[in-house]
Amino acid sequence: MSYGGGGSGGFGGGFQGRGGGGGFDRSRYSGGDRNGGGGGYGGGGYGGGGGYDGGRPSYDDRDFDSIQKVDYNSVRTAGIKKDFYTESSATRDRDPREVEAWRRDNEVVIDDPRCQIKPIVEFRELKVPDALTQLFKQSGYVNPTPIQAQAWPLSLGGKDTIGIARTGSGKTLSFLVPAMVHINAQDPLQRGDGPIGLILTPTRELAQQVQQEATKFGKGMNVRTTAVYGGAPKYEQRRQIEAGTEIIVACPGRLLDFIKSRTFNLHRCSFLILDEADRMLDMGFEPQIRRIVSQIRRDRQTLMFSATWPQNVRRLADDFLNQPTMITIGNTDALSANPNIKQIVEVVQEYEKPQRFTTFMEKAYAGRVVKSIVFTETKRACDYLSNELGRRGWPVAPIHGDKDQSQRDRTLKDFREGKIPILIATDVAGRGLDISDVEYVINYDFPQNVEDYVHRIGRTGRAGKSGTAYTLLTRNKSKHVAELIQVMEKAGQEVSDEVRALAGRGGGGGKFGGGGRGFGGGGRGRGPY
Repeated sequence: MSYGGGGSGGFGGGFQGRGGGGGFDRSRYSGGDRNGGGGGYGGGGYGGGGGYDGGRPSYDDRDFDSIQKVDYNSVRTAGIKKDFYTESSATRDRDPREVEAWRRDNEVVIDDPRCQIKPIVEFRELKVPDALTQLFKQSGYVNPTPIQAQAWPLSLGGKDTIGIARTGSGKTLSFLVPAMVHINAQDPLQRGDGPIGLILTPTRELAQQVQQEATKFGKGMNVRTTAVYGGAPKYEQRRQIEAGTEIIVACPGRLLDFIKSRTFNLHRCSFLILDEADRMLDMGFEPQIRRIVSQIRRDRQTLMFSATWPQNVRRLADDFLNQPTMITIGNTDALSANPNIKQIVEVVQEYEKPQRFTTFMEKAYAGRVVKSIVFTETKRACDYLSNELGRRGWPVAPIHGDKDQSQRDRTLKDFREGKIPILIATDVAGRGLDISDVEYVINYDFPQNVEDYVHRIGRTGRAGKSGTAYTLLTRNKSKHVAELIQVMEKAGQEVSDEVRALAGRGGGGGKFGGGGRGFGGGGRGRGPY
């Protein structure tokens, strides 16, 4: 592939991919929804809004005041079977010193000084229904990830479990396997019953991703899964629920809409999973989560998974889980980035971003096509950057909260399949998007905090692979630099002198003057956002 030369400060020539069918159809993604306004990137900085846009509740919890806590003393409920764990001889006979060494090597922390909760270090040690065993073999699974290996003996044994591990650590399979086994052992659903398993997620993208995995693993066990989230018509979701579904994967708002309308109830729910718990609380979902849990019986089994362990998540765990065992992978008291991700941070002025970005992308895509996610701070910036790149032939597509669900589904599908190798995104895709072959994450705009930086770059380097994160850092983000340096150093990354110098400036910094050319040349000034 090759690139044309570009003018100073602007995007260069077009993208030329390899030959063959199934190429990039630029007309589907750029042009029609381009934000108006001339002018290029100037020194004025950003206008427009910022922050999250991918699922933050747009309603008041008072919308659901009619949903009252269920008194299960007056509700007839089915019995619950919970303990399905049979320890294999290979696991049972593992020497405690070997277990301790495995935990030390994998940074696993669990309150088990006598090594009674031994990890399942190979899939062949896992005693589950044949349908799951065959799927593991077909998928080529050999060794569970640390969180899977240590969590399964607990959760398959019916214990409430807390798993704290960074993104990309295999948490989804950690809870899906015990969920499938649990559901398969309960009495079958009757007409009008709600789900047996409920998985709460912060965003619709994560809900869809979990649904896909649950559908794959549930097919051989006759476990049906329905995803429930806003931004999509209720009719099809309601139809699937009313037809009977053993698992519902849900964003809190849409789930409460269905409960309020009495589409179903949660009287049969005996297996609750809170996925990305810290993110749900960050996005303001705590009142909705509490109202949902008030609908579920207390003798349920509950699993909670999170990337971090702040005080508000601990409080939620205290309220919802019954004598849980907590497993942590790595250090949860401080932010930790995956050491398999090479972090490159360049200090720039606002007007320098297009040229620096272009230079990096030309090198990254020299002679090959790989998957990248480029993060911007605002939706307007996301659209504008996507349109400018697309106009020059780069195979890109934007995704953010103002895109309707069909657009977002289509974009993610094309990105997964490699038809669109470059995704321009706001933080709607910053967490929970599990695509194992993303090679580059580019922070065109630095996020609102370092925690979001860690979660953004965690889109690459997944499933044991390596990746690269490239970040353009402006001086008005200097208040985050000291913490950023800690994250980089902890992951064994090289920190440049210019980044260290910026840390000494503390906070503040304003917007930068100094014209600068726009995309591909053009006027000075603020640009369209």
